[in-house]
Amino acid sequence: MNKIFRPLIYLMIITILGSATSCKQAAPKEEAEEGETAAPVTNDVSLSTNQIKTAGIEFGIIEMKNLATAIKANGLLSVPNQNKALVTSVSSGTIRTLTVQPGNYVKKGQVIATILNPQIAQLQQELQTTQAQLNLARQENVRQKELVAGNAAPLKNLQKAEAELAALTATYKSQQIQLTALGISFSAASRGQIVTSISVLAPISGTISEVSAQIGSNVDASTPIAQIVNNSQLHLDLFVFEKDLPKVKAGQLIHFTLTNSAGKEYDAKIYSIGTAFANQSKTIPVHAVVMGNKAGLIEGMNITAIISIGNAVLPAVPTEAIVSNGGRDYIFRIKKKDTKETVFERIAVAKGVSDVGFTEITPVVDLKPGSAIVIRKTFFVLAKMVNTGDED
Repeated sequence: MNKIFRPLIYLMIITILGSATSCKQAAPKEEAEEGETAAPVTNDVSLSTNQIKTAGIEFGIIEMKNLATAIKANGLLSVPNQNKALVTSVSSGTIRTLTVQPGNYVKKGQVIATILNPQIAQLQQELQTTQAQLNLARQENVRQKELVAGNAAPLKNLQKAEAELAALTATYKSQQIQLTALGISFSAASRGQIVTSISVLAPISGTISEVSAQIGSNVDASTPIAQIVNNSQLHLDLFVFEKDLPKVKAGQLIHFTLTNSAGKEYDAKIYSIGTAFANQSKTIPVHAVVMGNKAGLIEGMNITAIISIGNAVLPAVPTEAIVSNGGRDYIFRIKKKDTKETVFERIAVAKGVSDVGFTEITPVVDLKPGSAIVIRKTFFVLAKMVNTGDED
């Protein structure tokens, strides 16, 4: 029995040892596969010379640029009080004619309305009476001078005539001023021409923004008939936060756009800075005058402004050199280059101010000005890196 089963036992041992050996040889392959999966992610990507030429990729350097720095602020448009006017009558009466409506442009001195007031006829009549009395007083004054000179009349008669002449002259001048203020020609009134209506004139040139009366309305000197706004001297009222106030100075240039229509940019210049907080807020009013074309601008419009606060020499690259991926911004530095291919390294950066096609950058690694980078068609390099990563 032992002779029969002994070969079988040897065969079983050899089989078990062979299985163990094969298991030991398979283990390194599995570990190698796991090692390939855990390989570190690289920021490098390579492109052949033909790929670079076909994509139109261009190289440049990080430069030190004189970029304008700025402060962002909100505000609104306003018209200074000297460019707004209420149209009122200097005399009470009834509106007889009304020649304007909202939106009309009027010139200073243009007739806005006419007011009917029969009582002004009395003032003109008094002027005519005073004028007749003044003529008699002048003649009497001359006659009394002659009598006193010939000792034919006492001096007190001449003095009385001179006092009468002075009083009438003062009355006549006062009546002339009153008629002029009403817009009535005193010379015509002195010739016997009496009118019962007066013209209401535009005190400034501008656009009629509101008409608050109508034909047949009773008005007096305190009743506005219309309002005129002249937008030629539009002002900009900005609200700057306390932390930015030390950077703001008179004479600085402002670029602004309408908040609800940001398609067009306008310019303004600061002329005054407030000395108190506005409306219990932590902002200080800054006043500027709008320059250049003001077409489309109306008082009360909300605006968004950029205040230029000077120039700073900063490391910068062409704006096109910066690409975004995964919520971060990058540039590509040339790491290695030969005749066949170029290796690029992706560098994360923080963007700063932008001006004249350049953007300030702060790299997360030390990159000195003059470092060679991709400045055009950078997104092709990023696309190559992303696609390569997907394939891996």
